[in-house]
Amino acid sequence: MSWYSRRLLLAAPLAMALAGCGFTPVYAPGGNGAALLGRVIVDPPSDREGYLLVQDLEQRLGRGTAPVYSLSVDLGIEEEPLAITAAGDITRYNLIGSAAYTLRELESQRVAAAGEVSGFTGYSDTGSTVETLAAERDARRRLMTMLADQITARLFATADLADE
Repeated sequence: MSWYSRRLLLAAPLAMALAGCGFTPVYAPGGNGAALLGRVIVDPPSDREGYLLVQDLEQRLGRGTAPVYSLSVDLGIEEEPLAITAAGDITRYNLIGSAAYTLRELESQRVAAAGEVSGFTGYSDTGSTVETLAAERDARRRLMTMLADQITARLFATADLADE
């Protein structure tokens, strides 16, 4: 038996299992990705981190040109000192972020999805003031990207969207 036909023989049960379990690709017709793309309006941000999060969410979900859903996000960020020298200087910080989100239908205000995601990143405070500020800014940017990725993945996987 050739290697090619063995792969087909082994892949056939997987394909049958996926077909039988109701698996639908996210961006296929009827998938949550297709249903949300360009149809979600994200609440306006109140600070720089919120702006970065909204920017990332709009990049993944599309800007809500024909909104059917509204997405509100409650963002929280804590800065935690991580590495302290013998002299008492802090040389590393962790940024711990959490975002509670709610996706609602605009017309009925029915909650289609809700949850909370979290993540962390860090930066060093070992250079000049300018280097430290740049490192902190970059860490906050990375944190917002992580949270936006997690929110988007959860919406695609778990949102209870009305049939259109």
